[in-house]
Formats: sequence, structure tokens, C-alpha cells
Amino acid sequence: MKAHENDCIADDLLEGAEEIARFMFGSPDKRRRVYHLAARSDLPLFRLGEVICGRRSTLLAWIAEQEKTTRKGGIHP
Repeated sequence: MKAHENDCIADDLLEGAEEIARFMFGSPDKRRRVYHLAARSDLPLFRLGEVICGRRSTLLAWIAEQEKTTRKGGIHP
């Protein structure tokens, strides 16, 4: 792997529920929502040791897929 490829991976990585919450909801205070979604949905997160992580690119793709599904079938409780 080339050095600039590592930079792209690091730039794409979100480390910790607070960072994921800031990216998804605009506030690190929403970290409990991240844990809830990770436990109750197919939110594409993973762990590196004890730290919950996600990729910006993967989360954006997941959100886009959720939007498509919602548009096709409506919102179901």
C-alpha cells in the first residue's frame, strides 16, 4: 500500500461513538444514539479493540440506501 492510500484510510475512519455521532448527527452528545443504532440496526460499525469505529464512506452509502428503501416502501415502525 502506498503512503497516500494510508492517508485516505485514516481520513475515512471515525473512531469512537462521539466522533461517529458528530459526523451523523452534528453533536458528540448523541453518542448514546450511536450505541443504540449499533445494537438495534444494521448500522455498519465495527470495533478496533474496545473502540467502536465506522467509515465515513460506508456510513454515507448506508444512509443513501436507507433513503432509497424509505422512498420505495415508506417508513414502517
